[in-house]
Amino acid sequence: MTPDTAKYVVAVRTLCEFTAKQGDLDLRFTPSPTAQEGVTGHAVVASSRTTRNASYESEVSLSGSFGPLLVRGRADGYDLQLNRLEEVKTFRGDLGRMPDNHRHLHWAQVRIYGHLLCQSRQLDALQLALVYYDIGSQKETLLTEHLTAELLKQFFEDHCTRFLAWAEQEMAHRTTRDAQLTALQFPHADFRPGQRVMAEAVYKSASSGRCLLAQAPTGIGKTIGSLFPMLKASPGQGLDKIFFLAAKTSGRALALDAVSRIKQSAPLLPLRVLELVARDKACEHPDKACHGESCPLAQGFYDRLPQARSAAIAAGGMDRESLRQVAAAHRVCPYYLSQEMASWSDVIVGDYNYYFDLSAMLYGMTNANQWRVGVLVDEAHNMIDRARKMYSADMEYLHLKSLRKTSPPALKRGLDRVSRQWNALGKEQDGDYQHYSEIPEAFVDALLRAVADITDYMVDHPAAMDSHLQQFYFDALHFTRMAELFGKHSLFDISREDGRGSTLCIRNIVPAPFLEQRFAAARCTVLFSATLSPWHFYSDTLGMPADTVWIDVPSPFTADQLKVQLVTDISTRFQHRERSLAPIVDLIARQYLQQAGNYLMFFSSYDYLQKVAALFAERYPEIPLWPQARRMDERQREDFLARFTETSQGVGFAVLGGSFAEGIDLPGARLIGAFIATLGLPQINPVNEQIMQRMGETFGNGYDYTYLYPGMQKVVQAAGRVIRTQQDRGVVFLIDDRFARPEIKQLLPAWWQLA
Repeated sequence: MTPDTAKYVVAVRTLCEFTAKQGDLDLRFTPSPTAQEGVTGHAVVASSRTTRNASYESEVSLSGSFGPLLVRGRADGYDLQLNRLEEVKTFRGDLGRMPDNHRHLHWAQVRIYGHLLCQSRQLDALQLALVYYDIGSQKETLLTEHLTAELLKQFFEDHCTRFLAWAEQEMAHRTTRDAQLTALQFPHADFRPGQRVMAEAVYKSASSGRCLLAQAPTGIGKTIGSLFPMLKASPGQGLDKIFFLAAKTSGRALALDAVSRIKQSAPLLPLRVLELVARDKACEHPDKACHGESCPLAQGFYDRLPQARSAAIAAGGMDRESLRQVAAAHRVCPYYLSQEMASWSDVIVGDYNYYFDLSAMLYGMTNANQWRVGVLVDEAHNMIDRARKMYSADMEYLHLKSLRKTSPPALKRGLDRVSRQWNALGKEQDGDYQHYSEIPEAFVDALLRAVADITDYMVDHPAAMDSHLQQFYFDALHFTRMAELFGKHSLFDISREDGRGSTLCIRNIVPAPFLEQRFAAARCTVLFSATLSPWHFYSDTLGMPADTVWIDVPSPFTADQLKVQLVTDISTRFQHRERSLAPIVDLIARQYLQQAGNYLMFFSSYDYLQKVAALFAERYPEIPLWPQARRMDERQREDFLARFTETSQGVGFAVLGGSFAEGIDLPGARLIGAFIATLGLPQINPVNEQIMQRMGETFGNGYDYTYLYPGMQKVVQAAGRVIRTQQDRGVVFLIDDRFARPEIKQLLPAWWQLA
């Protein structure tokens, strides 16, 4: 919708998906082309047209009205000489396998575009064409029909009429929602200290359309302090959606709780809130395939979707459990229902990947529908590592070797070709690790041909895919996609590990080139965390706009709440670890015996943790000790935290940067102190040394960007577990002589007083 709400704006694709989808949910057709392949396929078709026909128009912007509806979109191409409008669809495999309901949707789209073109150019009739371009064979299949402008007008008006009742409901919802948001009051009696500063900064950023990096201490209520002002700014900025993106489930839960509080304080606010969860967590039938012949929730999905959609809208809150109940009542898949509801929600809560990943759903929808969105990124210190993983890819030779033994005969030649090229790389390798300035074309070509072979096999034998072949296929597909996008922002390397063979990795170092377009697509993006210092490290690495605002929200805590002790007579460097064990053990015991209670001791590795734990148990068996185990599952992590009660006493040993170093809340007597026996610096190894070199080439400060800043961020996060409220009191011991260095001290919170 436009800000003045005079028209309800709907994209052609959205209109057709609402009115023309029917029948089963069916994901069997063919392995879909990647987004990059789709773009390339469209470009190939357009180029072939414009080369031989100068009057051919690509990407034709069209729009037209029907009552309060404004329908708009871009048709793929118009051939003036043939008077033919084309809609291009890329695919792989046998076109004959395409379900009828897919083709039905495609015809609806091109007919809507056809009406808009006839209307804008006063055409009496038009030839319509669906151009199916096979990414694998690079061949076109052309399907055409000839319709008069009058018939196209009837088709357009029929679909608009079916959508109009929903559009009018949406317009009324938007009007009421914006009026209530304009009058919205903060849901608590007053702001917490520091919370108002953050809320004002978020509101100003949303109003000016500038991005914001906000470092704000734990305990001020950052979640509601960011959601409330973004909602408040929405009517004036004509925001269609707010995306609240979190790194962990706990962050999503806090966001849902904050929105619930806001809605409780404003009973007339018709805010629709959607929680997006991963497919494996939402699926009701994980043993079944996503098509009507296998899964009962896929059969007739689109026929039952309208009723399910209306019921979900009526429910208002669409968290995981609420949406699951709606889906069960209407016998539809809850995962795909949640995807459908993204178009009709005001606030969407989900993981980072829904907007920032290579093929992110919310980012794609934002562009397709030309939404104006506000994006909130919780615990944004996680963004660098998470974004790097999104734009990295790796493959293990062990998987290829195993697959070659069990693969169908039709695939062996292609897999052998990949193996030969892989081994050729290995012969050039000097030692256990080697990096390359470029990805060898011969290897990529062999992998692309293997992917094409597997694709053809999947099309011909859809029921014959085993999990190993499927996983290799997905890994190879992602690897080839990242190979296409390889540049100075990434490394390509090969490493060997005893017993597992070699691993090839396209390792993203600087996510900025990928994320810049995500920030540009949003009206405003706010990244907030308790640890975002120094701001230029995050701004540079993530690719924030040049006019990004930075604020450091004053802490509501005072120095007398937290005693920070620098223990400079102990070195935790790797070469000094053995000598540090006894002094660390005695330090913990002295503090515990002086003030018994719950403590957390953080180490740089499990090996270090285990050595100190063994000596501690030997010397001080009377002090309860709770060591973190390797690879704890969710229940084990909960059990570990459950030991920290208001009345318990003991010392938990944990790994810095792990599950218990951030994102946990142990207020009051549940945690009264922490010991941190490390600067948190990443391990010095060939990979990190290459990263340091690349960071130095890009930003001129390789060591700090690779080692110091990421390490100290972990230290401050871990120390932040101690003081959670203004009533808390505690102590933190920073164990290492390097903590006394000026460049280290300046990275610690300003409100700390070091002793």
